[in-house]
Amino acid sequence: MKRITEHISSIPLFQGLSEQYYDELAMIVVDQEFPRGGQIFSEGDAGNGFYVIIDGKVKIFKLSFDGKEQILHILGPGEPFAEVAVFTGSTYPANAIALEKSRLFFFPRKAFVELIAKQPALAMNMLATLSLRLKQFAHMIEALSLKEVPGRLAAYILVDSRQSSTEQSIKLAVSKTQLASLLGTIPETLSRILAKMNKQGLIEIDGSTITIVDRKGLTALADGEIRL
Repeated sequence: MKRITEHISSIPLFQGLSEQYYDELAMIVVDQEFPRGGQIFSEGDAGNGFYVIIDGKVKIFKLSFDGKEQILHILGPGEPFAEVAVFTGSTYPANAIALEKSRLFFFPRKAFVELIAKQPALAMNMLATLSLRLKQFAHMIEALSLKEVPGRLAAYILVDSRQSSTEQSIKLAVSKTQLASLLGTIPETLSRILAKMNKQGLIEIDGSTITIVDRKGLTALADGEIRL
């Protein structure tokens, strides 16, 4: 079984630090487990620190006044979340729940800020992570405001495929209901679009696995050059 320091050293956020700082991070970390559906925090809770996923998946989302859910992120092992709390000390701006049984490392804000003062590389790593998250939000806003749903879905499949070992097939990490929320649509519309993509030879669907058949056509759909 891996020691906590081994887990910490493998987290991208902490790469490039010396062994001394891995030991110091291990001293402040709180090792937590959440069951599937477990609430990690709610929007408005005090932002006392941030988390890194060791195992499992976490959904970050907001709720409208009428209870409609908008998923912001689906995150997996190695990914941090709620990092803004470290710098602002404000409340959490969204909700977080475990999509499956998950193990998380929680880093308390006060102790982590003290470590940053001693190791500026930590601050640079945090800024790089926040910059990437900001870029992801910019892409999301662009997709939701400028692209039609088929283009959003095509873009999602293409991005996910680049993270796959084969680059041709992806296995949906979330339910179609959750994916629909992430793309700003409803499950019925998502199912119809997937069926059209399949019929037009852009993809093949086998349960939760999507195989890209025509990458060029899917890219054109994502870029708005063609329509379904």
